[in-house]
Amino acid sequence: MRLLLNSLLYVVLVFTVIPSEQASGVVVTSQSTSNTPPGCPRRCGNLTFDYPFGIGSNCFRSSDFSLTCDNTMQPPRLYLHDGTTEIVDDIDVSSYGNTWLLTSLSQVMPMVQGVSTYNMSWEAGGAFTLYAKLNITGCDFDIYRLHQDTNESVKLSTVTCSPHAEITDEVARQNCNGTGCYSIRLSRVEAFQLQFVLHNSRELGTHTNRSSLWESINVTSAYAEILWSIVDQPTCASAMDDSDRVNYACVSNHSMCYDGYGTQDLGYICSCDDGYGGNPYIPNGCSRDKALPINGASMKKQNLLLGIVIGLSSGFGILLLGLSATVLLRKWKKDIQKQQRKKYFQKNKGLLLEQLISSDENASEKTKIFTLEDLEKATNNFDPTRILGRGGHGMVYKGILSDQRVVAIKRSKDTEESEISQFINEVAILSQINHRNIVKLFGCCLETEVPLLVYDFISNGSLFEILHSSSSSGLSLSWDDCLRIAAEAAGALYYLHSAASVSIFHRDVKSSNILLDSNYTAKVSDFGASRSVPIDQTHVVTNVQGTFGYLDPEYYHTGQLNEKSDVYSFGVVLVELLLRRQPILTSDTGSKQNLSNYFLWELKTRPIKEIVATQVWEEATEEEINSIASLAKMCLRLNSGERPTMKQIEMNLQFLRTKRSESCRVDQDNAEEIQPLLCTRAESRYETFSISLGGSSNSDSQYSQRINSLEHDFEPSLGVPR
Repeated sequence: MRLLLNSLLYVVLVFTVIPSEQASGVVVTSQSTSNTPPGCPRRCGNLTFDYPFGIGSNCFRSSDFSLTCDNTMQPPRLYLHDGTTEIVDDIDVSSYGNTWLLTSLSQVMPMVQGVSTYNMSWEAGGAFTLYAKLNITGCDFDIYRLHQDTNESVKLSTVTCSPHAEITDEVARQNCNGTGCYSIRLSRVEAFQLQFVLHNSRELGTHTNRSSLWESINVTSAYAEILWSIVDQPTCASAMDDSDRVNYACVSNHSMCYDGYGTQDLGYICSCDDGYGGNPYIPNGCSRDKALPINGASMKKQNLLLGIVIGLSSGFGILLLGLSATVLLRKWKKDIQKQQRKKYFQKNKGLLLEQLISSDENASEKTKIFTLEDLEKATNNFDPTRILGRGGHGMVYKGILSDQRVVAIKRSKDTEESEISQFINEVAILSQINHRNIVKLFGCCLETEVPLLVYDFISNGSLFEILHSSSSSGLSLSWDDCLRIAAEAAGALYYLHSAASVSIFHRDVKSSNILLDSNYTAKVSDFGASRSVPIDQTHVVTNVQGTFGYLDPEYYHTGQLNEKSDVYSFGVVLVELLLRRQPILTSDTGSKQNLSNYFLWELKTRPIKEIVATQVWEEATEEEINSIASLAKMCLRLNSGERPTMKQIEMNLQFLRTKRSESCRVDQDNAEEIQPLLCTRAESRYETFSISLGGSSNSDSQYSQRINSLEHDFEPSLGVPR
């Protein structure tokens, strides 16, 4: 009996000791302190960098990622392999989206007697894409941009000076309006060449009292950012399908691959899995980036250890106590998980949302705060087979709630703690939205580190998937469908801008965020980037966010988000419907360019019927095509003030649908043979009317001239023939 009591006491002590080391409910794991291969430097002066970038043999992935450190300067300066592009901030690859390099460009070209032409070029390699504003100072010369392949030149502007004005370089930069200084913007360029041609009337050395601006041409960057990716394969799919995968970059365990810039054929980037941090580009680079809640595997190990101790101390009979200990451990684990979920709920402002819901009767009828257990059951514990899609913001799962509603559950990758309150307010706002063409938000779950959103499940995928799927898929949209979907999406955006309780700017309008239900009705979705604005404000200043190819150039340069930013993006969607081409396309020369720039350029050089997709030309009338092209062109104006509102866009689209429907009815009454293809699914719910957008033929001509003069200002991958 005494032996049994001693054994029981020993087991109790062991049971107490094992978990007491993890009293907080976490298992601490080691994490690599280096994000570079062994023996490779990670610092230059006060800057650090991670692999795939590096200095020295075998310390970088490819020549594009080779860095140089100029130790003759104090402090030492870090450069890309070209030796001229200076890196001015740390290169950190430990978080998804850290694919921007903050850089500086600078070149001084002293004036030489008898030399009238000076050149500057930049090319850092295929892995890099440049976004920059360059200030060019000097006196009396013309600025040209040279086409990379043909060497053809396009004049950008002229810099002039008063012969006797004693203006300094610094003063000239303050305005940079063409007098002593001119600025150009470069966006999404892989390389560029500038040429500066002095005026013939210029006389060097004859005016000793002239400003120093006459002595050189100085090019410096007001800002310069470089977006990088792994470009040995165009997409994650092709990189992973590579037979030997020798060059696959995401080599760490617990790493994932994402297509570059959130789209296709622009390379790819790597990131550590959720809950892991570090460098996905080196072996074993991803590890737990914080204390890790005890999971089932670690609990099993502790149960096994406890069982061994029990068996050794008291033999078979004491296993009954081991079973009790296992039950207690499970209960302990559940208590820890419950405490963790409660902690997340509080951190994610769950009490605030509950108050907002309880104070609004409409919201309380629609919005539910789901428990994590609810959503785990709905998704079979977030089974990978339930994943509907992956994106830059996270993953979307298909789930079935207890009331048999089919839902889409968005699991975001990351949310800054400072943004949680804003997130909660937007959930409260979206819960009050009731529009047939906006995906319904059922509620959210706040019991995880990053809140989960629960939306209505939309069965037929996105407009992007259908427009750009291969012909073998059998999916196609008639012209009537396209007009209707465009009108429905425009109506939803108009509602968000002006008909909701507050103005909501979507900020990521694109064809992949226009979903289609079982009846192919449009449903605008994904408000992860949206911003709400009080009705007495016209804009909000925010960090630039959106998708390349759709991003409003004015918003990109100013950071001022307004309703016309969504209008620009919607204009790109209209062009997609006309041309059936993706927002980032590959030209005949193999270069990447924006669909919007391609469209505007081609309209100047050839008739619209040679630009639009064959199916569109066969099904739509020439008047309809011209109308949509004109509407898209107005949406894509560089000055947001010259763009139409979403209300005007919707009215124009509905007017076209009404006119088309009436034309179909007349054709059916008079024609011997009915053409059902042209007259299907065209429903009229509006009376016929005409709308003026302030866009006469004269204004269109002025717009074309303005585009000509501003091509240099925002050339998002202009890539147009010159």
